Amino acid sequence: MRSGAKASLRFERKSKEEIIMPDVLVRNIDRDTLDRLKARAHSNNRSLQEELKELLEIHAKPDIESTRNRVNDILKKYEASGRRFSDSGSDLSKDRER
Repeated sequence: MRSGAKASLRFERKSKEEIIMPDVLVRNIDRDTLDRLKARAHSNNRSLQEELKELLEIHAKPDIESTRNRVNDILKKYEASGRRFSDSGSDLSKDRER
């Protein structure tokens, strides 16, 4: 975003059970940037909104290191609880041999 650009995030709730996906509003986009995004969307046969959503989802994914750390934290919790799990790879191999 260029200097002075603003983004806002808004959550809506239809009922206690249902939460509507949030909207993000970005203001003061440089005209050239917007034109490039529109061209990119067109070349990918998507609307501008679909293209922006795709870009955000791609770039907001957790990196492999944070994912690995999260999995290791979960494994440590299971190990600390005394629970043990079999090797699923060997279980699958045995199941396939049947």
